[in-house]
Amino acid sequence: MVLGPPKSRAGLRTVAIPDAIIPDLVAHLTKYTKQGPDALVFTGIKGGPLRRSGFNKITRWKYAVELLGVPGLHFHDLRHTGNTLAADMGVSLKNLMARMGHDNERAALRYQQRSSRADRQIADGLNALVEADRKPDEDDDDGPAGALVPVA
Repeated sequence: MVLGPPKSRAGLRTVAIPDAIIPDLVAHLTKYTKQGPDALVFTGIKGGPLRRSGFNKITRWKYAVELLGVPGLHFHDLRHTGNTLAADMGVSLKNLMARMGHDNERAALRYQQRSSRADRQIADGLNALVEADRKPDEDDDDGPAGALVPVA
């Protein structure tokens, strides 16, 4: 195993995390990591880098995801989920790319999934536009400027 820089320049970044997970992260760092700026956040049994081949065994991943009711969930699926949730919040592709450490749109789009929640948000947004257009504008004496026009 060779530890080194990320695959791309975009991979070297600072990522904000939700305040809600900070207590759990601090507890993990206190219990499992060494002191110092170069300390590894996640380590193998002997304190070295956590190898992909030992991840499931060390973390008891299969057991954990079964308890959560999502058997078959892979660790990397969490990246897809997080980025899909961010996209559903209306985050721009450029901001998603920065957060994910991607330097091209194609790589970033791979992590976005179509969701019914996003579809509902689009429909609700369009509905708000239609409803706003239907309300009489008290200050407008010139007619329905900017009115939505049906297209056949």
